[in-house]
Amino acid sequence: MKRAGTMALLMVLPLTTWASPVWHGDFESGDLSQWTGRESVAANRLQIVEDPVREGRFALKATVYQGDDPIGASGNRNELLHYGNESEGTEYFYKWSTMFAPDFPSVNTWQLFTQWHHDGNSGSPPLEFFVRGENMHLRVEGRDDRIVWKAPLERGKWLDFVLHVKWSSDRNVGFVELYYNGQLVLPRTPAATLYWGMQNYLKQGLYRDAAVGPAGVVYHDGMIQATSLEDVMPPPAPVQDAPVAAPVEAPPPVASAPAPGQPPSGGGQLASNTPAPTTPAQKDGCSSTGESMAGLGLPALCAAAGRVMFSQKAVRRGV
Repeated sequence: MKRAGTMALLMVLPLTTWASPVWHGDFESGDLSQWTGRESVAANRLQIVEDPVREGRFALKATVYQGDDPIGASGNRNELLHYGNESEGTEYFYKWSTMFAPDFPSVNTWQLFTQWHHDGNSGSPPLEFFVRGENMHLRVEGRDDRIVWKAPLERGKWLDFVLHVKWSSDRNVGFVELYYNGQLVLPRTPAATLYWGMQNYLKQGLYRDAAVGPAGVVYHDGMIQATSLEDVMPPPAPVQDAPVAAPVEAPPPVASAPAPGQPPSGGGQLASNTPAPTTPAQKDGCSSTGESMAGLGLPALCAAAGRVMFSQKAVRRGV
């Protein structure tokens, strides 16, 4: 019996075990070695920190000052990058958490915090998360008329993202789907997530308009690339059944006070100072509904009535 139970458990385990993620970029190595490379003007612009963290021991602190331009391109930036095989027809799930510092600048221009950039030399990325003013946006296809999600910016707290993407240059094939703070906020939406003939790669940190003056600080943690939703958003733990409480016996009913000259309900006795009423013998039969013998069983009641009837007949006959 024990062997059969063990075999049944082994048959179930493969169905409930998560598949392995394709890549971890969660900084739990304690350094930046999980990532392919970096674009930063100094080591202190992309720092591994132990506080704040969303999970594990480490997170990334990305800082950008006006003038930070490590690659001689438009805008100011300090970013990590990773090549994750985002090519035509591939499909992945990505999970990460971002926190904007309490003094993160509020400016009416773009500030990217996560993007999937094409491998061309110029142009806007085909998929990007950015802040403008007091709102976060998800834009696809590099076009302002293709902002598919928007939410208020929240500072000083961890914000959780799960992004599902089918990578394709064909809008009829590619799509995006977004979970934000554990809730589905963007159902599967068709989009051209690649540019024709190109691949994408991930960039995370902070990249913004060069016109922004105040320093900007963003924290990132927990990046995972995977092939199933279960890898990045585990199902909730099963709810344990509450123990069943032992039944509680109801207290016996309290008899109501009887009317004068009437017996109490339920076969109870009258008070000691009240004479018991007499009940005439019933003719040629018995009943289980007589109040004076309500406390007796049906057989005893019938037997008693029979004896009375026999006694009356015997008297008439002179026995």
